[in-house]
Amino acid sequence: MKVVIQRAKEAKVTVDNKVVGQIDEGVMVLVGITHDDSEADAEYLAEKIVNLRIFEDEAGKMNHSLLDVNGQVLSVSQFTLYGDCRKGRRPNYMNAAKPDYANEIYEIFNTKLREKGLHVETGIFGAMMDVQFTNVGPVTLIVESK
Repeated sequence: MKVVIQRAKEAKVTVDNKVVGQIDEGVMVLVGITHDDSEADAEYLAEKIVNLRIFEDEAGKMNHSLLDVNGQVLSVSQFTLYGDCRKGRRPNYMNAAKPDYANEIYEIFNTKLREKGLHVETGIFGAMMDVQFTNVGPVTLIVESK
């Protein structure tokens, strides 16, 4: 699995002009899943996201986690994270998991985040989504489970 974590002041995802997921302070997470990802990968990344110290403390140092700031998560499936752009001009998505399997792991990932005490909103898997957010800092991290 591969995630892009972006610290957000607010974030929302819309489908067909309807808001389907929205958060206040927290993180916007783009989630990519490949063929051999498992529940263990989902657990690893959920644990990492919950405990990453990417929010400022009173001294302005990034010392607080999502749990410390009571932050929320907007989780959006993103198969294009596994796009291979090394050859030609059109990305190759062969490394992205098939939709049924990817959705299963994506749902497990979101459940793991919720089990750790986070409020999690999502987009709609496989839909054409519009995502809007304000990246604070900006802080953007890429984390992989492998």
